[in-house]
Formats: sequence, C-alpha cells, structure tokens
Amino acid sequence: MEIIVASTVSVLTAGGVYLILRLRTFPVILGLALLSYAVNVFLFASGRLAIDLSPILSKYGNAGYTDPLPQALVLTAIVISFGMTAVLVMIALGAFLEADSDRIDLDAPDEDVQAGKDTQA
Repeated sequence: MEIIVASTVSVLTAGGVYLILRLRTFPVILGLALLSYAVNVFLFASGRLAIDLSPILSKYGNAGYTDPLPQALVLTAIVISFGMTAVLVMIALGAFLEADSDRIDLDAPDEDVQAGKDTQA
C-alpha cells in the first residue's frame, strides 16, 4: 500500500511541475491543482495508513489510534486550495479578456505587433 501512495504522490508532483512550466494559463492552474493534490495525499499518508482504529485514545488502554492532525491539515488544505484555484481562474480570465491571449511569457512578441498591426506609436 505504501508503494502505491508514494508512486501516486510522485506522479502527481511530476505532472504538476510539468504543467506549471507550460506557457498558457490553464495548464499552469491545472498544475497547481495537481501539486496541491500531491501535498494533500502526502499529508494524509503521514498520519499512518491504519484500518479500523479509533480516531482518539481509548479509555481501556488500547494504544492503536489514527492520528487526527493530518486529517485536519488535509481538510484545511483542501479548502485553501479551492479558494486559491478560484482566485487564479478569475485572475487568468481577467488577463485573457484584457490581453486577448492566455500566454504567460510577457517578453515574447505579440502576434499583432509582428503582423504590423501595432496602433500605438
């Protein structure tokens, strides 16, 4: 089970980094979402993968329990990543509507300037 979780975290991280390095805004937003999913899985797995254990200590002295702290951290991280994704989508949409392009690199010449359609002198 641990090898599946470790490989899932690595695949999500690799996919997220690959998408963040793209030159369009939508793949960058998807890459950030994949990275947040990878962090969530990593945090959740750090609390031990245990089955049929109580989330708190038993009064009868049973030492086996599931750690609730990583579960709380993952729940908080899900809410924060959803809000972050919503803000990034709105910023990307505003940038697209203003520039008529969703390219990220600002140093690259625009197609209108290359075609001689630049109206500003």
